[in-house]
This record gives sequence, C-alpha cells and structure tokens, in this order.
Amino acid sequence: MEKRRLGKSGMVVSVIGLGTMTFGTQADKEESYKIMDAAVEGGIDFFDAAELYPIPASKELAGLTEEWIGSWIRDQGIKRESLILASKVAGPAHGWFNPPVRSDKSAVDGFTIRRALEGSLKRMKTDYIDLYQVHWPDSGMRALDAIETLDNLVREGKIRAYGVSNETCYGLMKWLSAADAEGLKRADTIQNNFSVNNRRFEDELGACCLGEGVSSLPYSPLGGGVLAGKYGKGATPKGARFSEYLKGNERQLLMASRFVNENTLANTEAIHTIAEREGIDPVTFAIAWSKQHEFVASTLIGVSKLDQLAAHIAAAEVTISSEVMKEIDELNKLNLYPMG
Repeated sequence: MEKRRLGKSGMVVSVIGLGTMTFGTQADKEESYKIMDAAVEGGIDFFDAAELYPIPASKELAGLTEEWIGSWIRDQGIKRESLILASKVAGPAHGWFNPPVRSDKSAVDGFTIRRALEGSLKRMKTDYIDLYQVHWPDSGMRALDAIETLDNLVREGKIRAYGVSNETCYGLMKWLSAADAEGLKRADTIQNNFSVNNRRFEDELGACCLGEGVSSLPYSPLGGGVLAGKYGKGATPKGARFSEYLKGNERQLLMASRFVNENTLANTEAIHTIAEREGIDPVTFAIAWSKQHEFVASTLIGVSKLDQLAAHIAAAEVTISSEVMKEIDELNKLNLYPMG
C-alpha cells in the first residue's frame, strides 16, 4: 500500500489508516481482533485510537479500545515497531462536551496531557505512542502550555510526534506560531472531519496544511456512514450510529441531524450514481476521493464488521480520473455544504 509522510516528521504511514472507535461498542473483542488482523494483511500499518474510545463515550468503557489494541499486539505476536500507533488526549471538560475521564475534569494543559498519556501507554502495553493528538481544542488557553509538555514528551521518547484534531485554521496557526516562537517542536498533523459530504476543510485548512507542511488525517470519509447509503430513503438500520443517536440525548440528536439530512442524502444519491457509472463500489469511491487530495496523508476508515473492510481497503488502489473529480466539484456547487 502507498505510504505518505506525516507532516515533516520522519514517519510514513499507509494511505488508508484504521480508525478504532467502534471497538468495544459496535464490534466485540473477537470481531475487533479479526478486523485488525485483516487490516494488517491488507497493508494498513497506521492505527488511530483515543483515550475516550469506544464511541459513544462512557465512564464504563472509556479506554477499552486502547486496551484491546494493546492486547491484540501482544496476543497476535505483532512487532510493535511494525505499526504506527496514534492516540488522543480528550479535550477540555467545559464547552460542547464533558468527556467521561478524570472525574469530568479533563483539560489540555501539560499536567493533564502527561497523565493521559501515561494511561494510554499502560492500556496499549507500549512504552511509546507514535502520534499523540489533542482530541479537540481549548481555544481560550495558551497553546504553549500544551506544546511545552508535548515537546518534552518527544525528547523523552514517549511520543514521536504530535498533532491536533477538530481544529480551525486560526487554531492550527496558533499552535504552529507558538511553537516557532519558542523553538519547540511543531504539530505535524490535523485530524478533522472531511468527506465529499463535508468539504469545509478545503476552504482554508487545506491551503494551511500545504503551506505549513502539516498533514491532514481525515476521519469519517463516509460522512458517518451516510455515503455508504445505509440511511437512504429514510432508513434507520439497526445498530447504526445515527439510528441510535436519533433516539438519544440533545447533543446526539443535533449531531445526527447534521450528518443525516435532506442535503446529505441528496448528495449521497448523486455520488452513488457517479460511482456506479464508473464501476466502483460507492464506499470505495468515497474513500478514494478523500485520499486523492494533496494535503492528505492517511484517510481514517472505521468498520464494525469484518466483511465491511475489503471495500474500504480497496480505495488504496483506486484513482478517480481528473474529469470525474471535476464533475464532483460541479455537483457540489449545486449542493454546498450538505452538512451545514
């Protein structure tokens, strides 16, 4: 599988990466092991986790995904250095969501980052994490308070590089400029939502990544599964995330309506028509579209069943023609920002 560099770091990763947030809720341990086995066999060497996973996050399950990844590496006799492991420290407890870790007192300061990393290292049964990311930002605090600790963790060999997630262009530039001003290690990656249903990353962040040497790690390339077609014609398949969220709390309902709405379903139908005309599985097509951007290092996929994986991995070998990419651009002009 093609490899691409993470920012300006020394690491290169498979162009398709394995997201693991379903491990522990939608996928049980046996199925999760099978998915990880097949991912490695298919050429994936980049796994992305978080201290909060699995999703939906809960106090009872937080950290379970990392535990299973660590156990899988040990049980299957995987050489640790053969994988690039990424994880994340939860964002701040105030704001849009209070993560169920550290007694509801999570923060993005140096003290918390170090404690969170220690927990991840223990659960993943390793002495280092290759890429450590801030799960979502705290725009009101000094970025330097986190950067100094992350820089020290690199020097100590506990992480190799760090990145941000769910950040704005302004926020990313704050991280970079603060590091530059103090001569500290810069962020190498940004992990944001990006799909043919949600192209906002291209507005400014894409240019920022290219200009600053930061790699994008798009998550949700299927628009939360919508681009797979599972929610077409009002369907709410059993066990699907947004089927459950539509019965959930206010925050879950808001998220579900962003991903599953009239505009996203219309755009999905149009994309399916193009993919089928081109003879490409719509799932493969959507992931291939994501990886075909210059600012992308690795597109993060997520599955809950082993039989879903093949269509995702197949995207590594698919190149959409420039003519079809332009056709999609014209299509999206007629339905701007389906996810709002």
